[in-house]
Amino acid sequence: MKVFILLALSTLMLLEAYRFTDETDRQALLEFKSQVSEGKRDVLSSWNNSFPLCRWKGVRCGRKHKRVTLLDLNGLQLGGVISPSIGNLSFLISLNLSDNSFGGTIPREVGNLFRLEHLDMSLNFLKEGIPVGIYNCSRLAEFSLFSNNLGKGVPSEIGSLRKLVVLDLGQNDLRGKLPASLGNLTSLMEVSFTTNNIEGEIPDDIARLTQMVALQLSANKFSGVFPPSIYNLSSLSFLNIFGCGFSGNLRPDFGHLLPNLEHIYMGGNYFTGAIPITLPIISNLQVLGMEDNNLRGSIPPSFGQVPNLQSLNFRANQLGSRSFGDLDFLGALTNCSQLQVVDVGENWLRGDLPNSIANLSRNLMYLSLQTNFISGSIPHDIGNLISLQSLRLNLNLLTGPLPTSVGKLLGLEELSIHSNRLSGEIPSSIGNITRLVYLYLSNNSFEGTIPLSLGKCSQLLDLQIGYNKLNGTIPQEIMVIRSLTTLSMSHNYLSGSLAKDVGRLQNLVRLSVSANKLSGELPQTLGNCFSMEFMYLQGNLFDGAIPDIKMLVGVKEVDLSNNNLSGSIPGYIANFSSLQYLNLSINNFEGMVPTEGKFQNSTIVLLFGNKNLCGGIKELKLKPCIAVAPLMETNHLSLLKKVVIGVSVGIAFLLLLFIVSLCWFIKRKKNQKTNNSAASTLESFHEKISYGVLQNATDGFSSSNIVGSGSFGTVFKALLPTENKIVAVKVLNMQRRGAMKSFMAECVSLKDIKHRNLVKLLTACASIDFHGNEFRALIYEFMPNGSLDMWLHPEEVEEIRRPSRTLTLLERLNIAIDVASVLDYLHVHCHEPIAHCDLKPSNTLLDDDLTAHVSDFGLARLLLKFDQESFFNQLSSAGVRGTIGYAAPEYGMGGQPSIHGDVYSFGVLLLEMLTGKRPTNELFGDNFTLHS
Repeated sequence: MKVFILLALSTLMLLEAYRFTDETDRQALLEFKSQVSEGKRDVLSSWNNSFPLCRWKGVRCGRKHKRVTLLDLNGLQLGGVISPSIGNLSFLISLNLSDNSFGGTIPREVGNLFRLEHLDMSLNFLKEGIPVGIYNCSRLAEFSLFSNNLGKGVPSEIGSLRKLVVLDLGQNDLRGKLPASLGNLTSLMEVSFTTNNIEGEIPDDIARLTQMVALQLSANKFSGVFPPSIYNLSSLSFLNIFGCGFSGNLRPDFGHLLPNLEHIYMGGNYFTGAIPITLPIISNLQVLGMEDNNLRGSIPPSFGQVPNLQSLNFRANQLGSRSFGDLDFLGALTNCSQLQVVDVGENWLRGDLPNSIANLSRNLMYLSLQTNFISGSIPHDIGNLISLQSLRLNLNLLTGPLPTSVGKLLGLEELSIHSNRLSGEIPSSIGNITRLVYLYLSNNSFEGTIPLSLGKCSQLLDLQIGYNKLNGTIPQEIMVIRSLTTLSMSHNYLSGSLAKDVGRLQNLVRLSVSANKLSGELPQTLGNCFSMEFMYLQGNLFDGAIPDIKMLVGVKEVDLSNNNLSGSIPGYIANFSSLQYLNLSINNFEGMVPTEGKFQNSTIVLLFGNKNLCGGIKELKLKPCIAVAPLMETNHLSLLKKVVIGVSVGIAFLLLLFIVSLCWFIKRKKNQKTNNSAASTLESFHEKISYGVLQNATDGFSSSNIVGSGSFGTVFKALLPTENKIVAVKVLNMQRRGAMKSFMAECVSLKDIKHRNLVKLLTACASIDFHGNEFRALIYEFMPNGSLDMWLHPEEVEEIRRPSRTLTLLERLNIAIDVASVLDYLHVHCHEPIAHCDLKPSNTLLDDDLTAHVSDFGLARLLLKFDQESFFNQLSSAGVRGTIGYAAPEYGMGGQPSIHGDVYSFGVLLLEMLTGKRPTNELFGDNFTLHS
């Protein structure tokens, strides 16, 4: 009887197995194909009755029953929707539809695939949540919907999949909270909900997942404290909660509850508080990543007791007490012989860099201490870290030399020590690091020459050594490093020429050698740098014409300003489609400026300071060209000669007539007062004004109209009746010594310059008052909000003129930017550089919108030669006194006017704006100054 029953059961099972034949599978797949869009590839062309089912593309069958067991259509660029007929493939074990463009929903019929072990529908555009039917897949071993666009939450029915081993719902748009039913999946070993919008706390039921090996919850919106339930996962060896948005403190007993944990990833959250001191108790810990949080306090030295520690990452927190002793943990880490990564950059760590870092693991590959407050010097034995691939010590307070032992780091690919206070020469041993790819030494005080051995670093992509004190020439050896994409050597003291071998750098994207002392002609081979996008050669002594660079069609920014270049501007530059900035100012270019292409946009083309340029669009404000070009294009040379001779004779006659007239005029004016020379300067103004008009406009220079006073005169508010316009009238005290020079200096300085942040000089008055005395006045735009000084120190202002409020930080910042813009214009972009020499808050006026306008150019000096080391006073041999507290110290010792003096005054002005204290405040005395 028992045998009969067993046979009957076997028969029933076989009938069940064969109830659906391969014809069922065929029809199911053809129905699936009917709702799929293949585009132009027709990749499913083999899916027809002419081919055996098991030879269709992406289809595999079982050996015993010849039924479809695997369907793999990964990456075939299919579209459409997934047909419910997929549920009829009852022998299917693996279904992979990833990396396509399926839309719609996941059909409920997938739940009929009770043999399914692998399901991957990632990288599609599926919109709905997980179908209820799928919970019937009791034998499902792996479920992956990674990187779709599922829009609903994680359903509680998911807890029915008790055989599930791998659950991957990453990179979708799942919302809501995690269901407590997750705790039913006791066979689960790996789970990922990365990159969704899941929120709330992690349920305590997750502690029942005792087989858990990997948990990834990154990039969500989880909140609350780090859940105690996770601490009980004694088998957990991989924990990734990067970017979830967790907040709250880490439990101090974290280490006690996770003794077997090997990998911890908690980066990109909002964890606060100190690092749990029990974390290092996790003896099996290998990787600890807690970057991008808000952790405070110190890094426990007890991490040195974790024998298997390989990676320690606390980057971008707020660790450190900003006092000495923050780096003690580095010495303790010397016990970790397997250590490969240490990253504690972007924190508040302070103290001297310990020599013990040279004794860290010989396996160390990555060491980053960047962006802290670390002082001291780089250890001499840094070369002991023979496995190091990346060393980042940049943006600290390090001093001293770069040790020669750095040349022992033969595997180093990145050396970043920029923005410190390092000095001495760059060691030639650096050329031994032949695998070097990135070398950042800029913003230090390195001196001497550039080592020739750098030429051996044949894999260099990025070489930045600007803003140092390097001298000598640019080594020829560097010009053979064909891998270079960035070569930056600006702001040094390099001399010589730019080698013609620069054309061999055909991968070069950025070339910056600005602000050096390079000279000679630019090499013609520069046009061979076909990848060039940024070319900064300004502030040198280059001469000659622009070389043929027509092949640099991808160039975006070109700055050749402040050189001695000459010749015409190549017309092909107008056709550079990618060009965003072209600065050819302050050179000796000549001829006609193109008017097409990029030269139609004056906002990206700068040409001032080239006296012999003409034409161009009107916004460039260049002189018009003499229309002789058509004559030169003809072949009638004899006619051209006649025209030239005629023009020459005419010019000679006019010149002779002018000389005779000039001699007669000089003789006539020989005995007149020399101060009448002011008239020539006043000719540049559109309008002159009489003493009588100014007297009436100011009510007889009434004290009620006084709005300010200075060293050489008084400023009145006036209403000009002819224009019904309020102006500011600066009346000079001619009895004061130097008043006439101040008047002339201001006229000369302001007559030809224009800037939105300069007080506009409208006109001037050089006349005689009603008592027969000399009278000089300057008429400016009126600034209704007074001076910056009265806003910074309202307690010193009369109540009637006192500001009603204080300046906000943003307003102060905008004012500082306005003043800085003026200095940049005066020092760099004027036809002749100008030093203001008396920059201070009382000379910074504010209009209706609190936009700053710099005024009072009575002490200004034109600088004949714009040189950073020496300046010549064009107008007067008298030293510049300026104002006590704001004037640069060298002025008090007879130093010549310079842009450096203005920059010093600007620095004091910034300090006063931020502290509210004048440099002459009684608080300061002896060696205690606002500056110090």
